Amino acid sequence: MITKRIIPCLDVKDGRVVKGINFTNLNDVSSPVELGKYYSDCGADELVFYDITASSEGRKLFTDILRQVAEQIFIPLTVGGGINTIEDFDRVLKCGADKVSVNSGAIRDPDLIGRAAEKYGSQCVVLSVDVKRVDGQFHVFAKGGREDTGMEALGWIRDCVARGAGEVVVNSIDTDGVKGGFDIELLKLVEAAVDVPVIASGGAGSIEDFITLFREIPDMDAGLAASIFHFGQVKIADLKRELHRAGIVVRQ
Repeated sequence: MITKRIIPCLDVKDGRVVKGINFTNLNDVSSPVELGKYYSDCGADELVFYDITASSEGRKLFTDILRQVAEQIFIPLTVGGGINTIEDFDRVLKCGADKVSVNSGAIRDPDLIGRAAEKYGSQCVVLSVDVKRVDGQFHVFAKGGREDTGMEALGWIRDCVARGAGEVVVNSIDTDGVKGGFDIELLKLVEAAVDVPVIASGGAGSIEDFITLFREIPDMDAGLAASIFHFGQVKIADLKRELHRAGIVVRQ
């Protein structure tokens, strides 16, 4: 069994970490710099930083805050939000990102993935997909979950991996912030559809939810969460200890 990664996510709006439910009703949480350092120090395997309104507001990502976060952490950092061009990739990588997450930018220009993979390598290109059920189908949403593209999610994910995306983060809008567990149905379908690492995002409410995720989908590479870590409901050290006790391989 592959070693599972535990990844906190910083959703950043106006320079602050925020969290909501189903991508709405956002509440202030903390400073991204302080929170990033905390997670780096307490055993997170990686950190994800999303500037969640950059795309919907039509602006570039806040690189000053990103640079401060990168200076404080000693774990891999994935950054997304407003990534629309190769220049955007270059800018955030120079600020300290290890990987770049693209979502709405790839929807507008799917060739961006191939160009970025050719220049920086597939391992640097992360496809982030916001998925929601619409009339029984899984649809891809853009602009921070605000806009239904009408595209079928599994086909879109396969296409992006074929173009060069080296990792996929699956954000279930249906389960986001609800704390009722990961979207196992959706994640099983994605895991079976591609041969690159898949990260589950949206719905974690307890340690048991992570155990269920990795037992139900043994090949799932990582679990990503925000609320339960931000508000101290689950500590990463405790989570890893219980995963280890459950026979799930994690980095200590």
